[in-house]
Amino acid sequence: MKELTPVTIRPPFARYAHGVEIPAHWRIVQTSGQLGIRADDSIPEDAYAQAVICFEALSEILKSAGMTANDVAHISAYVTARDHMAGYMRARDTFMAHATRVPSSTLLIVSGFTRPEFKVEVEVLAAAP
Repeated sequence: MKELTPVTIRPPFARYAHGVEIPAHWRIVQTSGQLGIRADDSIPEDAYAQAVICFEALSEILKSAGMTANDVAHISAYVTARDHMAGYMRARDTFMAHATRVPSSTLLIVSGFTRPEFKVEVEVLAAAP
């Protein structure tokens, strides 16, 4: 994959690319949005802890396709308040820490999810040869 961040436009606000080119004939995985809920149905109060759970689930989904965070082309994330952005971004940066390039990224503030306890939801698009 190739990062697309032209020097003629404003640099990204954080550690992401403005676009990512996926080569022809690569396998693509699109995940569903993952919420901050553990396998035992417990939900942490903290947005950072919820985001960590989201990225752990995404890692497992990618692993089942033979992929890792290094194969992520795009991250879409949703938080229920601006106050949750820093926790989400810290978890995202940890998830992407060992990647050799950065994905494109979208972060939205939404009014809520299916249950009021949820503060973060994350999905990824990944691609690999």
